Amino acid sequence: MMTISPINAFSDNYIWLIERGQQAFVVDPGEPDPVLTRLAERGLELAGILITHHHFDHTGAVQVLQEKTGCDTWGPASSPAGIFDHTVTEGDRASVLGESFEVLEVPGHTLDHIAYFCSAQSALFCGDTLFVGGCGRVFEGTTAQMRASLEKLSALPTDTRIYCAHEYTLGNLAFAQMVEPDNVALSTFVAACQDKRARDVPTVPSVLEGELSYNPFLRWSSAAIRQTLIDAGRLRDDSPDGVFSAVREWKNQA
Repeated sequence: MMTISPINAFSDNYIWLIERGQQAFVVDPGEPDPVLTRLAERGLELAGILITHHHFDHTGAVQVLQEKTGCDTWGPASSPAGIFDHTVTEGDRASVLGESFEVLEVPGHTLDHIAYFCSAQSALFCGDTLFVGGCGRVFEGTTAQMRASLEKLSALPTDTRIYCAHEYTLGNLAFAQMVEPDNVALSTFVAACQDKRARDVPTVPSVLEGELSYNPFLRWSSAAIRQTLIDAGRLRDDSPDGVFSAVREWKNQA
């Protein structure tokens, strides 16, 4: 049986530990010590590392982990992070502890950003593209690229669990309530997440079906969100890209 659990890193990063038997993979390890500690505690052998994009808080531990464990690394082609043992692009598959992980190119946050989807586990490892209740900043790509990437992720099965890389949820949901204050699904989810954080429980993973009902960065077709943007004088282009761009710009300033 494959299990997935978070390893806390830095102030709000999650490194995802995937394990089956006595072998493990990790996703986006920014710090080596928390990973090495967890491996030792559980008596696990690190078989591989999956990287979604080049930012240091997702790659900073790669060299140390490779030196100490001899594991292989999978990552995006043409990445500033350097040469991986296995470079992957859209449609490629990585074999992870006996399961097939499909690679999806999702540029926007960075140009090299990819995600890994395992249909057998209903699991998506999406780095900083899609967050619980939010999405990543657009640093290297365009807002149109980012919306297209999110649209691609939105088309996955609705029971897909979203394993993003940061605990940004309460801040994201506070902003979502500004954008869509009358969203009942959102209000219910906020209360559940507040309870989790009060008990120091991660809000990640979430489920795609829920994200489609309350995440403003997936709801560019929402009449309520468009009206909020119009009332705030923020909607200059009433198209899906225009709505998404207006929401992303507002969040940047919030």
